[in-house]
Amino acid sequence: MSHRLPPLNALRAFEAAARHLSFTRAASELYLTRGAVAQQVRKLEEALRQKLFHVRRNRLALTAAGDLIWG
Repeated sequence: MSHRLPPLNALRAFEAAARHLSFTRAASELYLTRGAVAQQVRKLEEALRQKLFHVRRNRLALTAAGDLIWG
């Protein structure tokens, strides 16, 4: 069985979004659009087969899996 590492850009987007708990702030930091950050996070979620964030009342929160990765 082959193990592939997740894309580095997806990991960067996740790290910034997790630190700020905001796709918008992560996008500003990474010089990307909010949509690009969300797309990178979706790619990471697909690669890991885990949802990493919840959106509640326009607020971003880590899921248990996201919290485990964030550390």
